[in-house]
Order: sequence, then structure tokens, then C-alpha cells
Amino acid sequence: MADYVILTDSSADLSAELVAELEVEVLPLSFTMEEKTYRNWPDNREMDPAKFYQRLRDGGLATTSAINVGDYTDAIEPILKAGKDVLVLAFSSGLSTTCNSARIAAHDLSEQYPDRTVAVVDTLCASLGQGLLVWYAAQRRKAGQSLEEVRTWVEEHKLNLCHWFTVDDLMFLKRGGRISAATAVLGTMLSIKPVMHVDDEGHLIKVGTARGRGASLKALVDHMEETVLDLKDQVIFISHGDCLADAQKVAQDVRQRFGVETVIINYVGPVIGAHSGPGTVALFFLGSKR
Repeated sequence: MADYVILTDSSADLSAELVAELEVEVLPLSFTMEEKTYRNWPDNREMDPAKFYQRLRDGGLATTSAINVGDYTDAIEPILKAGKDVLVLAFSSGLSTTCNSARIAAHDLSEQYPDRTVAVVDTLCASLGQGLLVWYAAQRRKAGQSLEEVRTWVEEHKLNLCHWFTVDDLMFLKRGGRISAATAVLGTMLSIKPVMHVDDEGHLIKVGTARGRGASLKALVDHMEETVLDLKDQVIFISHGDCLADAQKVAQDVRQRFGVETVIINYVGPVIGAHSGPGTVALFFLGSKR
């Protein structure tokens, strides 16, 4: 069985420690603030996420950039030259052109290296939802499964990867065109918090509202209760927009309701955070449906 590398991108929001533990490779997307562009590495070498969110709170704006074909080619080709295959688990095509860039690079490189395999999966996932799918793929590779076996598992289970989000500041959703200005202003006045998820097409959509922060955090776990599959072997991921205490509150609720042992928490990275803003909390798990 040919050796292979699992390659993902930084929108998976995996910490540097988890990247090392899983033995995966991560390509950074980019974000721009005040005319300076930064790459979003897992170790946050170019900007600490706490600083990023503070700049957003202070009125700063951030725009994001996908990974281009050349970046993927530069990352994948050395792996092929070393005699290994590559499984790319890419950011949702419903939110970014990153996956399409990966597919173009894979096609071009497959012609140059016909004896090697470059497989690309559109995860239709974002943030630590994508990260959790990568986690499961890495566990299967460690267990000895082939690239094709892992690829098949990911394709068959990616729509079971549930994403539930809430945000604290509606104005960031307004900037991104997710809600109207009137909805944002009224919602802010009434302390209405949206509850969102990533649908089967990989889009972030609003599915409900909650009155107040506490209710919105509880709603995430309520949705988990409706669809979660057997929790015996599950690891739960939670990401947050510089609001660790709220993420920990959700983790405590998950542990109390379901007896889950392992909950991993990390930041919502700048790629998603530029559009969701400070105060975002997201919960990820395997369920019967999204």
C-alpha cells in the first residue's frame, strides 16, 4: 500500500498541537487587515487570534483570500516527488474557491505524475467541522486504512458532520450580506441571537433565533441532542471567536447531557472569524443528518 499524506487548509481551525499529533499538513488561507496581508498558519505565527479579534472589536475590517492553484501545486508536488500520494480534504466549495483550486492542481499534477494519486474531497465543512472530519480521517490512516478507504469513508460521512453556530454581534453578519441592516439593528436592540448551521451544500445558513446569549448557547446543544449519533467513540469539537468562557460553558453542557469524555476547543480562525466576528461559538459532532 502506497504511503500517503493528508493535506487540508487552515479553515479547518486545527491547532498546531493537533496538526502535529494527527501528522497532517495544512496550507494557510490569507486575510487582509489595514492593507497588510497575513497567512493563517495553525501556529498563528503571523497574527495571534486574540489580537485579530481585538482589532475587529476596535472597528477593523478583514477580508479573506482562498488558496490558489499555484499554492496547492507547490505544496503537493514535493510529496509526489518523494513517492507518496496525497489526500486533500478541502474547505467547503459553498464558502470558498479553495476546493476548486485544489482540484485544478490535482488534475494537472496527475498528468505529470501518472503513477501517483492526488485525491480531492470537497468536505462541505468549515472551521472545526472540517477539522473534525480531518481528525477522523487521520485516525483511520493510523489504523492502516488506505487512501481510497479513507477517502470513501469521508465522502460517505461528511454530511453527518454537524455544524451549529451562534454569533454575538449581528453587525458582522450584516457586513457579509447574511442578514439585512434592519434585521441587524432590530436584533441587536432585542438581544436576538441567530442560530445557524452548515447545510448539505456547504453553505452557512440561519435556521433559527434565540433570545439572549445563554439561550443561544443552549440551543446549540439542544440541536445536538436532536441528531447526535452514538457518542461512545465520538470526540466533540468546539470553536470560538475569542470567547473561551462561552465555549467552555457549551462543553460543560455537552458533558453533562451526554457524558462525553473528550471535547477539544480552539479559536474560530480569521478566515471564518472575519465574517462571523468576535463572540462566535460553534459546536461540531457526528449526527444522523446535518
